[in-house]
Amino acid sequence: MLEFDAIPEIVRTFSEEKNLEPEVIFGVLEIALAAAARRRSRDEIDARVEIDRDTGDYKVFRRWSVVESESELEFPDMQMTLEQAHKYSEEIIVGGFVEEQIPKIEKDRITAQAFKQVVQQKIREAEREKVVELYSSQIGQMVFGTVKRMERGDAIVEVENTQTKSSEAILFRNRMIPKDNLRTGDRIHAILREVRKEARGPQLVLDRMCPELLIELFKLEVPETKEGVVRICNAARDPGERSKISVHSDDQRVDPIGACVGIRGTRVQAVSNEIAGERVDIIRWSPNSVQYVVNALAPADVISIVIEEEKKSMDVVVSDSQLSQAIGRSGQNVRLASQLTDWNLNILTREQREEKDQQEAKEHAEKLCDQLKVDATVASVLVENGFKTLEDIVDDPDKKLQTIDEFDEELITNIQVRAQDALLEEEFGIYEEEISKVPDESLLTMDKMDEETAWILAANGICTMNDLAECSSFDLEEISDLNKSKEEIEELIMIARAPWFKDLEDQGE
Repeated sequence: MLEFDAIPEIVRTFSEEKNLEPEVIFGVLEIALAAAARRRSRDEIDARVEIDRDTGDYKVFRRWSVVESESELEFPDMQMTLEQAHKYSEEIIVGGFVEEQIPKIEKDRITAQAFKQVVQQKIREAEREKVVELYSSQIGQMVFGTVKRMERGDAIVEVENTQTKSSEAILFRNRMIPKDNLRTGDRIHAILREVRKEARGPQLVLDRMCPELLIELFKLEVPETKEGVVRICNAARDPGERSKISVHSDDQRVDPIGACVGIRGTRVQAVSNEIAGERVDIIRWSPNSVQYVVNALAPADVISIVIEEEKKSMDVVVSDSQLSQAIGRSGQNVRLASQLTDWNLNILTREQREEKDQQEAKEHAEKLCDQLKVDATVASVLVENGFKTLEDIVDDPDKKLQTIDEFDEELITNIQVRAQDALLEEEFGIYEEEISKVPDESLLTMDKMDEETAWILAANGICTMNDLAECSSFDLEEISDLNKSKEEIEELIMIARAPWFKDLEDQGE
């Protein structure tokens, strides 16, 4: 039989075994005792239990929630009207409770069993909540654990934590390193990617494929990173095959690459062993993007680099003999370098770059021919001297146009005037296009149409009521800014099409 007077001992035992705060256990016991009290009552009552934290003594209260009037009484055994509640206290308000102390719970087998079931359930819930609370703040961090078992290719890992005894996590097969051959008892590092709340309890999801794992492993092996002497800037991986990591130190006396390699390569080898023998290239980070790219493509030698800032792209020119090395097997080297530096890298030979330059020059010349209404020779000379766009010609602060030997003063003036006119024409065209996106009166005054919707439609090329009539509901659902349900969209389209149906009826008559 359950000894309720042993509550302090119960709290201490559960607190130690389940690693939960005593207050949490007290709360669970209060809920369990209240459930037992409700079960023992002949009526459908609501109960509350209050345990003395020092002595373990407790009181049981029956309570009624307060509603406004009798019309709102749904459960008479658990509710009372405000008028009835005021007989107990004038301070009670709607939504509050009236409480009345009732005798303690009898110590019988049924009550003890009910109490035990509720305690077990609530303890499990409290444990789950603690796991979610603990690990939610660790998402993206590295954890350490032991493979407990394998299930259909996935690994169930017992994760170690100083605040809990252990928690189970899952490492899905598609998040393992391809060369991982995990077995029960293997000890591994992984990144905590997600904490899923499921009916059977929280599920911790691990990842060994991500670049963050490489960064965290180096932080573990290289003490200088904890001291702030060496900084790991970025990492890129082809898991199980090859990876690149960039490092930097503000202290000129410190070699960040040497610090990460370690004496006789011990540090980098320890990291490599942890990730299934993955080969790691350690790159020196540079604030200069070009130098950073050159470092990232090592050991290939770079001849020159052409930058396209708008496209976040670089054309990297290497010799024919270095082409395969710069690209790497299946494009691995250039792909990892692109990910590491955050630049789109195109590896070209001198010949390929010259061909590309010629093609681009031809395209610029053809465009200038059309814009300036000049012959191909004049356009080619402009491009050869660095004037590739109308803006280059109009904005010529150094007067380089005047230094072109092939052009006389009259031709230069003519080209500048034509460039200015062409730019104005382009700007006017853009202005006209914007003007055309103003909603027509027919759209603004249409039934069920509001001004905001009309302007959103016009911005997407639907400026008139007839334009709207020609649309399908699918067309309008594609407009992300249109805050309308499918039914509202279909109603607007049918209203816009109403004149069509009227014309058909008139023709039928």
